[in-house]
Amino acid sequence: MAEHEVGQKMLLAFAGKQFTPQMQAALRDYRPAGVTLFRHLNVEHPAQVQALCADLQRAARELGLPPLLIAADQEGGQLMAVGEGVTPLPGNMALGAAGSEALAEEAGTVLGRELAAMGVNVDYAPVCDVNINPRNPVIGSRSFGEDPQAVGRLAAAVIRGLQGAGVAAAAKHFPGHGDTDGDSHHGLPSVQHDLERLRRVAFPPFQAAVAAGVRMVMSAHVALPAVDGADAPPATLSPRILQGILRQELGFEGVIVTDAMDMRAIRQGEALGEDALRAVTAGVDLLLVTADPQDQRRVFTHLQQALRDGRLPVQALEASLRRTAALRTWLAGFDAPDGSVVGCAAHQKTAETIAERALTRVRDHHGILPLHLGPEQRLGVVMPRPVDLTPADTSSYVTPQLAAELRKLHPHVEEICVGHNPSAEEIAEALRRLEGCGAAVVGTLNAFAAPGQAELVRQALRLPMPVVAAALRLPYDLGVFPEAPVFVCTYSLLPPSMRALARALMGQGDFWGRLPVSIEGLHPLGHGLI
Repeated sequence: MAEHEVGQKMLLAFAGKQFTPQMQAALRDYRPAGVTLFRHLNVEHPAQVQALCADLQRAARELGLPPLLIAADQEGGQLMAVGEGVTPLPGNMALGAAGSEALAEEAGTVLGRELAAMGVNVDYAPVCDVNINPRNPVIGSRSFGEDPQAVGRLAAAVIRGLQGAGVAAAAKHFPGHGDTDGDSHHGLPSVQHDLERLRRVAFPPFQAAVAAGVRMVMSAHVALPAVDGADAPPATLSPRILQGILRQELGFEGVIVTDAMDMRAIRQGEALGEDALRAVTAGVDLLLVTADPQDQRRVFTHLQQALRDGRLPVQALEASLRRTAALRTWLAGFDAPDGSVVGCAAHQKTAETIAERALTRVRDHHGILPLHLGPEQRLGVVMPRPVDLTPADTSSYVTPQLAAELRKLHPHVEEICVGHNPSAEEIAEALRRLEGCGAAVVGTLNAFAAPGQAELVRQALRLPMPVVAAALRLPYDLGVFPEAPVFVCTYSLLPPSMRALARALMGQGDFWGRLPVSIEGLHPLGHGLI
């Protein structure tokens, strides 16, 4: 086997929104299996992504390479590699609250058709993690919920939609990142449960994904001491997890791809090459290598040397390349739609329906919803500014439009923007501006991790007016202001969710959703006032 074929173990990232000589050189030198597009590196709008993908595939053909796998994180909700110009799907936890497999499949179809139209043929989605830990810093609303069976059903539906549109789905993050309190971008989280519990809680959604014919599974950089002992490596480097559990126990025969190899759960610098080799020998088919040219060179040369000295068995490499080739063959059976499908009216309708069906009325102790305001009364709307809470978050590009949507339904809306974790001064100013309002809506974004948001809600509740606390991402926010008499959840900041909330608040829509997670000590899984 030619040594250059180790490049077929790599999915490379690049810096650049147009095809560059650096990209050309990397394709020539490494002959990779494909590339991964990232929002901050490669994306402006759909037409630009389409042009970049076309240029990449043209360059591959000219170099005699097989068609490239071109991947992106297009989950919907809080992680969207392409945001501007595409259909703003509310995301997985909204689908969990809606509880409809049909809607989940529609969401997958929308994602798949729009990605295929842009030239992207692999989606790092759906998230199959069961979000058991309310303080999970990296999964949260990216999960469908906390019920393993429901997560599995909805994940399988998204997979059917994606792959029916000709885009390979990548179920992630195996063996499960939902019950951690650490972020693998910053360190190595450990899941401290025995194997019986893992089989009962963490694995079922991945089993459902395999049964649905998912083409790819992404490994997680999390440690499972129950499988690998006290000094357990990341699952990405574990043959017991990737071969013993994923391949043999769950029966997965498709392509295994790593999570990004620049995350701090993986050793960096000179040690990156050795961890890449450990991943490959553990059973990984594709390494998600980032845009750093030094890292790309380290991984490539280390794998070449390992092939020469026998640490990378030829037979294992050949089997892996066959799996990747089979994925390409499957992708070749689809014709991509034209760019007119991106953001089209039918897709927008799907997003609106998901947002409406997800909207959850958790509490309304005094029966104030919908709001009843006279035409001259002011409605105060307090919104925190979105920030990216983890590298797997693209919320900062979103400007919540709740006030704008409410102005379409009520003539006097006072919008008050505060920081993500507002200071005492910001809180005081917001309360001052709320004085004299007939009612107020206070939005929260992960208030359980932003004390200023929680304090703002608690102080607003003392005002002499009805106050609606609206969790714009996670229901767990109620736990830090449990006295709130009125509490609703949207699970998303995106325009369809803000539109649905505005309409429901003003009596022109309704609340249909049920909690896809429990709020400890307050409300159980499945609760919702309908």
